[in-house]
Amino acid sequence: MHEGANGDGRRLSAEPPASGADQEYLSLERELTILFRRARANQGEMAREVHPDLESAAYGLLIRLDECGRQRATELAAYIGVGKATMSRQLRALEELGLVAREPDPADGRAWLVHLTREGHARVARVRDARRARYVSQLSHWDRREVAQLAHLLGQLNRGMER
Repeated sequence: MHEGANGDGRRLSAEPPASGADQEYLSLERELTILFRRARANQGEMAREVHPDLESAAYGLLIRLDECGRQRATELAAYIGVGKATMSRQLRALEELGLVAREPDPADGRAWLVHLTREGHARVARVRDARRARYVSQLSHWDRREVAQLAHLLGQLNRGMER
């Protein structure tokens, strides 16, 4: 049952039904809510596959480092949308698990660069390969052009939300 509806599909709200133009946005909101809920659950599973003690939120850091290479903690914090203290705590936990390491930034001796360790890279690659295989399996009935179109549209959405 979706929020705002009772068991027989009628709206619980006293508000009038949305106009036709609003229906597309309500449908988008509903589908994104479902997608985000599933993505959060999957992220937790993938984090545990990388390491049983890995926090769900830290998985995104590993993916970012895998895709972009060495980065300052401040860059990672800005990308993920957390403060310095939270980022420091997460990076410390990842270091203790042997998944990331820090090294002095040659451009600024006061700063540090964070990168995946060899072990971290191997574990992230294994989980990402398995995830990609699941996508291939789950979307095997889709035309590849539809998959490419979905990826393109999601990319547009993500870039639009960065503004």
